[in-house]
Amino acid sequence: MRQNGYVVRDLDRAIEGWLAVGVGPWFLLPHLTQSGSTYRGQPSDPTVSMAFANSGELQVELIAPEDDVPSVYREFLDAGHDGLHHHAWWADDFRGVAAAATAAGWDMAMRGNVNGMADFAYFEVTPAVPLVEVMELTDATRWLATTVRDASVAWDGTDPVRPLV
Repeated sequence: MRQNGYVVRDLDRAIEGWLAVGVGPWFLLPHLTQSGSTYRGQPSDPTVSMAFANSGELQVELIAPEDDVPSVYREFLDAGHDGLHHHAWWADDFRGVAAAATAAGWDMAMRGNVNGMADFAYFEVTPAVPLVEVMELTDATRWLATTVRDASVAWDGTDPVRPLV
């Protein structure tokens, strides 16, 4: 497991909560439209703002939906939840891992691509486990993971929220 993802209603408030327990700095990726996604087999192009930080080797991702477009994020919030949403694994062979997950009986809830940088998919495994995300490892996602992790190593509390791009 490389990441825990949290879907939140208020991104600023969530970041403040994580900063209060010493997790940071946070890198923002605002207003990202996940064009070409599918949600439960139907086309879906949700827009979200995201933030990333590390706690040790574990990346923490915050996702705040910005619209009512059907997605795993909107579904989560509409069900009354706010918080831990998924665990993520990163895969060099995204297609192979996604095919193996499907063959194992995991239901794909959503699939998409992050602006041509990497493919991702969310799977439902069992009601006792949050969604499982598989994210393709590419040069862009490796850069993101390294940048966020390295910034956290000697972070002294200054510059707690930074633009990612």
